[in-house]
Amino acid sequence: MLGLQAVRQRHILNVMSDKKQPVPAKANPAPVESQSSTGEIDAFIRQARTLAASATGSGRLILSLDATMSRQPTWDLACALQGEMFDAVGKAGALKVQLVYFRGLGECRSSGFVTDTDALKQLMTRIECRSGQTQIGKVLAHALKQTAAARVNALVYIGDAMEENIDDLAEKAGSLGLHGVPVFVFQEGHDAGAEKAFKEIARLTKGAWFRFDRRAAATLASLLSAVAVFATGGLKALEARGRPEDRLMIEHLRSSRK
Repeated sequence: MLGLQAVRQRHILNVMSDKKQPVPAKANPAPVESQSSTGEIDAFIRQARTLAASATGSGRLILSLDATMSRQPTWDLACALQGEMFDAVGKAGALKVQLVYFRGLGECRSSGFVTDTDALKQLMTRIECRSGQTQIGKVLAHALKQTAAARVNALVYIGDAMEENIDDLAEKAGSLGLHGVPVFVFQEGHDAGAEKAFKEIARLTKGAWFRFDRRAAATLASLLSAVAVFATGGLKALEARGRPEDRLMIEHLRSSRK
């Protein structure tokens, strides 16, 4: 049974680099110092489950992650949040989700677009962070390629650093904006260079930038919920649901389009 599960997880991944390394399993994941409280995660679960009732229409969303070593302290929190989001959109059945992550020396991988997200959620819990530089350019280029084949409604990126040429990223972000793919950037930490680049990516794509704060898991949950609703039904779906996080997302989206 376990063998079949591992094979299934390997088959949903595509490698966006020349290095075709297997994803290592974490038999006994070590605890990390920075973990969210049970209350925060419970609050997220309650919020995320409402997606099954509120998502309308259909859409495709790319969820991309920086899995380099600097993110290890908050990786468990990220897995919990994103895993519950997978559960919610999977039950809704209206949103197809693709997981993209990068780490190590040039390793960047993507899954297929799926509505049954169990395999993706299980895969995330087995990913180990590895030292390496950011590969945001690959993520943006990948999103461009995907939306050329079939429309991508939104790209979510979660990371804490930017070690690439900002002009190159801006060019790709501008292309995504022209193709109507907003990027919703959630930044961990307070790196000033990364913040400047992330806000520019959000602006050029008519998306939005937010702080990824492990102390505010419920707030992040609400925003991710709003992104998922936007991806399935656009601004009209956010307006129809009308929650505080939806109004905040609408405000960000409209200000970026002025």
